[in-house]
Amino acid sequence: MADISDVENALTGAVTSILYPNGSAEASFPGPLCRIYRGWPAPATLNADLTAGVANITVNGDNDPGRTTTRYLQQWQVGTTSPGTAAGVSGQTITISGTPAVGDVVGAIVDGVPYAYRVVAGDSPGLIAANLAQAIQTTRIANYQGFAVTIPGAHAVTAQAVCDNTAQVESRRQEKDIRIACWCATPSVRDIIAAAIDSALSGLAFLPLADGTQARLTYRNTQSYDQSQNALLYRRDIVYTAEYATIETDTLPSMLFGVSNVGDNTTYV
Repeated sequence: MADISDVENALTGAVTSILYPNGSAEASFPGPLCRIYRGWPAPATLNADLTAGVANITVNGDNDPGRTTTRYLQQWQVGTTSPGTAAGVSGQTITISGTPAVGDVVGAIVDGVPYAYRVVAGDSPGLIAANLAQAIQTTRIANYQGFAVTIPGAHAVTAQAVCDNTAQVESRRQEKDIRIACWCATPSVRDIIAAAIDSALSGLAFLPLADGTQARLTYRNTQSYDQSQNALLYRRDIVYTAEYATIETDTLPSMLFGVSNVGDNTTYV
């Protein structure tokens, strides 16, 4: 789920990319060294930076309380994920292959009797074959070698692999003002930095967040502070409103075999 910290981190990364388009190993776009971080600067550190000509750009939530903007009905969205494990059948032999992942389930139906094994961390195709064979051996003979399981005397063998899927629902949507403050030693550096940030963000309608969602960015206001008691400080704040969703996530198991109708409108196979 997206938190206000995710929005602030994403904006911090965006500002860093604006001021250091060629990476932090190269010089900044405006020239002086720029420290870009979340939160508020410590006075002693800020004064030392300003004396050395180092600009500070801070990103933090504004003092406004924000507001809830939920306007959609809750509806779960289920993603589709392919398992890393594969199971094939040739006659009486089941062959396990692929790159097993936690959450995969390998199953077989032998003469109408189902068997299943859930993959755990560290499993290889060979281990999965051994565990599936062990499950089958509870009711009949099953031999395994390498990646293959053979069931002597079997008339009908079916096997497949599925995996858990992730389901998400937007439980809440909210907006919050984010203040980007430019603390600079000269007015010219402040103007260059603030203008570059504002220009780039104004063209960024949606800000990608760490959880895969996006925050809607809209410009709020700009404030300059030239009457500071610190003669070296020239500051400009740019405020943007970020609207983002709070997402609830759940993990759903997949059906190995069979067909089921739920609510007369959804089919799981």
